[in-house]
Amino acid sequence: MSSILNRVELEKRIIELTQAGLPIESRPFKTIADKLGISESAVVAIFDSMKQKGLVRRIGLVPNHYAIGYLFNLMTVWDIEDSDIDQVGKSIGELDFVSHCYQRPRHLPDWPYNFFAMIHGKTEQEANEKMQQIADLVKDSCSQFTALKSCKILKKTGLRI
Repeated sequence: MSSILNRVELEKRIIELTQAGLPIESRPFKTIADKLGISESAVVAIFDSMKQKGLVRRIGLVPNHYAIGYLFNLMTVWDIEDSDIDQVGKSIGELDFVSHCYQRPRHLPDWPYNFFAMIHGKTEQEANEKMQQIADLVKDSCSQFTALKSCKILKKTGLRI
């Protein structure tokens, strides 16, 4: 099969085979490789190439926080000084209780927040304590913040072809 597939076709097939998630086994790239008739190292190299080209941002686990006991999820939003946003983002992104964080544009006058960070807790008190840890960390760069509470998972999917 590999002899008749060019690089673009291989990339598309890999995306098709992984769009619902990687196979849950000890060597998921080998399983994909076997289906394509190429080597495991070729699959890894193609993923690396797709990452370098910006076709794939990252490969990672997407847990269902509710199913593993994290019932209180807060999307915290912060009004961070523009000059500090890169350093603040790096610091917050390194916290083990932040699953993802990112910069977004403000929409003044109604929405002054330019930084978002998702945190998870097993109790409401735990989630609020984690938000306070971030507040303490960014106190010199942040003029205001609040939290949006998650009540259910709406969608967690990647690219679909």
